Amino acid sequence: MNVMRLNIGYGLVLALLVPLAVQAQAPLEGEGAALQQRLQALDSNPETAGTAAYERLQARQSLAALAGSRSSQRASALQIAAWRVETAELAARTEVSRRELAELERERSALIVEASRQDAVRARQEAERLRIQAQIQAEETARLRLAAEEEGTARQQAETVLQGVASGEAAKLRAARQREAELKRREAELLKSLEQP
Repeated sequence: MNVMRLNIGYGLVLALLVPLAVQAQAPLEGEGAALQQRLQALDSNPETAGTAAYERLQARQSLAALAGSRSSQRASALQIAAWRVETAELAARTEVSRRELAELERERSALIVEASRQDAVRARQEAERLRIQAQIQAEETARLRLAAEEEGTARQQAETVLQGVASGEAAKLRAARQREAELKRREAELLKSLEQP
């Protein structure tokens, strides 16, 4: 792990120094110039500028070796440079894709969290709705029970009143009958006393 960090550190230092060395040598022509333009396109593209530093460094080194190569070594140096530039392009695109994938994963996670939050909110709202509905039903049941109790009490009171009225009327009727009987008795006595000489 430390060796890898050291290599990357050296790679970054060389990435800064190699372009200066390439510029100091003879300019590339033909296919070499095209390879150099492809590498410069990676450097100037904001999406790939900070990616594949080690691979781009190797590509610059191969282009520097191509620029300083003898004519007998030029074909193999050109082939190596082409491979290194293509590797740098692939590595840069891969890193950009990984970044995009990581960003998509973050967005997906955020969407899942938001969906879970909204589900929780909906569940709380449904629970609150059911609680209010249950409370309304309980209040309605209590109101109906109270109304039934009040109706029962009123019926009982009415029956008591009716019983009282009936008792009073019965007593009046008895008293009237007794008075009527008393009057008949007196009338009979009076008639009897009148008949005697």
